[in-house]
Amino acid sequence: MDLPVTTSAETSLRVWVVSDGRTGIENQGLGLAEAMGELRPIDLSIKRVSWRGGLGTLPWWLNPSPLRALAPDCDIAPPWPDIWIAAGRATLPLSLRMRRWSRGRTLVVQLQDPRVPVGAFDLVIPPKHDRLQGDNVLPIVGAPHRVTPARLAADYARFEDQLRDLPHPRVAVLIGGKSKAFGLSPERAAAMAHEIELPILQEGGSVLLTFSRRTPEDAKALLSARLRHLPGMIWDGEGENPYFAFLAAADYVLVTEESTNMTTEAASTGKPVFILKMEGESLKFRLYHDELERLGAARPFGGAFHSWTYEPLAETARAAAEVLARYDARSLGQNS
Repeated sequence: MDLPVTTSAETSLRVWVVSDGRTGIENQGLGLAEAMGELRPIDLSIKRVSWRGGLGTLPWWLNPSPLRALAPDCDIAPPWPDIWIAAGRATLPLSLRMRRWSRGRTLVVQLQDPRVPVGAFDLVIPPKHDRLQGDNVLPIVGAPHRVTPARLAADYARFEDQLRDLPHPRVAVLIGGKSKAFGLSPERAAAMAHEIELPILQEGGSVLLTFSRRTPEDAKALLSARLRHLPGMIWDGEGENPYFAFLAAADYVLVTEESTNMTTEAASTGKPVFILKMEGESLKFRLYHDELERLGAARPFGGAFHSWTYEPLAETARAAAEVLARYDARSLGQNS
């Protein structure tokens, strides 16, 4: 669908970002909404879903009255927004009914593959490697995210005193953890530390090491211990998170292969991205990494650094423009 985005300097669109509050999931919705805010004034609200009892673990169809089943601290109630952006399984009982509740006034956008018929939504935005198709499906490379040049510059400024004098090449190392398809044992963490250490020593560079919430504690401790002697900075999870500052400061970025979010964020910087091998295999992720390599954004890490250039990924901005185009098209149809 290729429609012009109609901007308005006067009317703000009410946009809700809805998730279960997990950082990686919520940031996808926030990234999309913030990109929409670059094109149109928006009034953004963050909504976090939690359910009474064990309803959150049940399939959506076993939750027939979701508004009554919400936990008391959830503020999800009418008046409904102009645009509903949701991600994650916990949101499905609500997203699937939002068009009916709002009488078609709310544009319902679901991120990721909802694993239900897509006709219940106005727009579904899954990763391209999920291979989901449909007239109301917009596949993108990776996932929506919050990385922008302005955010990188602002976060670098906050950590500049700690980063300014570090030797080049500066290597940002983004470590994820266990997922359905991948694992990170102490043995693999030890091998990974060796693979990272040698080229940094050879080139006289520095390491900027950060972990996700999914990183196993033994792997985190091992990587930190093996790389601590190098110039650089290791974030231990305490204090302000320098993640965006690391991306801004880096000459190269290493990312573990199981993280769509971190890989997409790294590829949006235009800096060389190397994929670190985990334990396990996944056809979907192999397709994703092949697409990144085809676009020139990422390559497998072979134990050495080298530079290249490519057009930074701008999939979040493309998705934001599509959401607004569909909102405008539907509004025009309702008012005609």
